[in-house]
Amino acid sequence: MSTTIDPELLEVRDLKVGYGTTTRAVNGISFDLHRGETLALVGESGSGKTTVANSIIGLLPSRAKVTAGEIRVNGEPTTGVSDRQLQHLRGRVIGLIPQDPTVYLNPTMRIGAQVGEAVSRRGDVDKRALSAEVVELLERVGLDNPVGRARQYPHELSGGMRQRVLIAIAIAAEPALLIADEPTSALDVTTQKLVLDQLEGHVREAGSSLLIITHDLGVAADRADRIMVMQNGLIVEQGIPSDVLVNPQHEYTQRLLAARPTLGQKHAVIRHANAPAVSADASPILEIESVSKDFTIRSRSGDRSLPAVKDVSLKVWPGRTLALVGESGSGKTTTLRIALGIEQPTSGTVRFEGQEISGKNWASVKPLRKRFQYVHQNPFASLDPRYSIHDSIVEPLVAFRVGDGASRTERAKQLLEQVSLPAHYLHRKPAELSGGQRQRVAIARALSVKPDLLMLDEPVSALDVSVQAQILELLRNLQGELGVTYVFVTHDLEVVAQVAHDVAVMQRGEVVEFGTTEQIFERPAHEYTQSLLDAIPGGRLRQGGLAASAVSVAG
Repeated sequence: MSTTIDPELLEVRDLKVGYGTTTRAVNGISFDLHRGETLALVGESGSGKTTVANSIIGLLPSRAKVTAGEIRVNGEPTTGVSDRQLQHLRGRVIGLIPQDPTVYLNPTMRIGAQVGEAVSRRGDVDKRALSAEVVELLERVGLDNPVGRARQYPHELSGGMRQRVLIAIAIAAEPALLIADEPTSALDVTTQKLVLDQLEGHVREAGSSLLIITHDLGVAADRADRIMVMQNGLIVEQGIPSDVLVNPQHEYTQRLLAARPTLGQKHAVIRHANAPAVSADASPILEIESVSKDFTIRSRSGDRSLPAVKDVSLKVWPGRTLALVGESGSGKTTTLRIALGIEQPTSGTVRFEGQEISGKNWASVKPLRKRFQYVHQNPFASLDPRYSIHDSIVEPLVAFRVGDGASRTERAKQLLEQVSLPAHYLHRKPAELSGGQRQRVAIARALSVKPDLLMLDEPVSALDVSVQAQILELLRNLQGELGVTYVFVTHDLEVVAQVAHDVAVMQRGEVVEFGTTEQIFERPAHEYTQSLLDAIPGGRLRQGGLAASAVSVAG
């Protein structure tokens, strides 16, 4: 049963938040959130969005403090009160959907137990009915086989599945206010739509409110009643989506829109200048032939085989970009890991420039290995936090015994210049850089040994729109300058429209459609491909006939 609330559920007045004595993250903002309303807070990384959310729920890090202002939720203050006083609000009145499930899910507890803890906070649940409520919640957020998922641990689920578990935990106690911090950045478009539909339905049925923090302007356009744009800790523009996204008044909002050139356009594709053609006598740089991969699932009832990739065949042509797209669990990343040699296929072969590399040990493929490199979704996973940027970039050079200390340092400087970072960053640690800067370092590191092929796994999914646009432009420029080939795994079809020459659409471990980007976007042959295209955020702008105005602003 939902809490009885006033029309103004959330009141923020002249909020100022500082980190230490010098850094001001929020510079005196005021706004209200009404019952049943969805408010989208958008802006670049570092604009203060997440700090606002953490201030509301009282979860600021220890070095951050509210220096002025007041926040009230359901009439009760959340600033200037003890953590114990906030406990009765968290979960039951305020629910939080954090961005990173790897941080917020306990790796030692089964999924069902973690969701069950959240359900128990309501205080009105019969213990005998707890398991049934857990299963119902997992089903509501779109998880298949919810009974089986409840028995699994977080590491046994994909990133998108773990994110849906966080959403189930947040809505379990039926809070009056939901704060969703980038809740769908790790999700494919169809799962994203399902999850956002669920959140929208929860707001409508429970009479609750939703504060959604997102860098995806399409999500804000489709889902918000009102949009607030933040820059440098200030609200620079706010209003209804059709005003803010079609006729923006502030130059910062205009820049955000310019970073999303396909927003509001139906299946728009950015044509590539000088895209390398595939000649009749050309040979693929990478060939995946009839590859299948089965994983063994162990349980008390016995082991069973789970097919992750089924008879996949693909060719990647030199100088071009192949995008692997599909829902979470479709087999995209497993296919990429097999191509890299991180996973061995159950059957089938992988060839690099005609030489078979699947099933071979490290020593036998080492001469080829430096010619194809990997860029991880999360640069923190590939950059050692103890290493300087210099040491991270030259690590592959050391591993492959390329050059000496002086030449490696010179190469690191060249690479930073190539990815548009200043040379003095070589002495910094990853924690001292922004997310976009870390991703540039990860790309520089992958390029250090001058590979012919880069395999990129969701390299921009966690970045805000302007930084994402910068990284995509960087990748296009590097491809033009170096002739490097990309295999690009992504769930974001708007990214595909901007970078890919060829697209392979995967569903349940199989390639269901393959073609050029223009063919896939403009003449999709498979109904699953069509469903992916229809789920691209920004439909509210498209259906409203506002695309032309949005494009004129962006251009």
